[in-house]
Amino acid sequence: MALCVSTEVMRASDRWTIEHLVPSKVLMERAGRAIFENVEWKAPVGIICGKGNNAGDGFVVASLLKDKGIECEIVLLYDDAFSEDGRYFYDKCIEKGVSAVPDGDYGRYKTILDCIFGTGFKGEVKEPARSAIEKINSSGAYVVSADINSGLNGDTGLGDLYVKSDLTVSIGTFKYGHFLGNSRDAMKDKINCDIGIKIIGETRELE
Repeated sequence: MALCVSTEVMRASDRWTIEHLVPSKVLMERAGRAIFENVEWKAPVGIICGKGNNAGDGFVVASLLKDKGIECEIVLLYDDAFSEDGRYFYDKCIEKGVSAVPDGDYGRYKTILDCIFGTGFKGEVKEPARSAIEKINSSGAYVVSADINSGLNGDTGLGDLYVKSDLTVSIGTFKYGHFLGNSRDAMKDKINCDIGIKIIGETRELE
């Protein structure tokens, strides 16, 4: 059994923690580091980034990979779709010489990090994310999803198209979608990393 929360509780908890305990950039750095430390990276690494803070976690990972001399490349699916914190860590990557491209060679990557959508995703996957997810799933790479597999609803685990991962690294606390709906098909393995977010609201245990 694992402790889980809804995406609404997770958002509220994240917001409360930022307002009272931990600056948002520190939480993002912790999230990226948690992902980085729980994967055996094989180069080259493709980090497929969507919008907002989920992409920001990927930028932190890219920076850490660069520091370790592990070849990596950021694939930016959207132009200028950064959160404030995401832009901060993206700029750090560029300063270090990390490559950023609009479309990657998915068949070349040995490891792929999925940072397209976060747990708040709902509805149908549209382009350019749709093609990216299809390329990830047919790549043959070892696939890691940041927080939850892109394309899955964080509350129901349902989705018409979603990343199929070898490992999903949940951040803060597992969400319902990690255990419901299509989650068993989407995730071969999953772990949760506590990064210091204080949970404010209802929790449930699921298996």
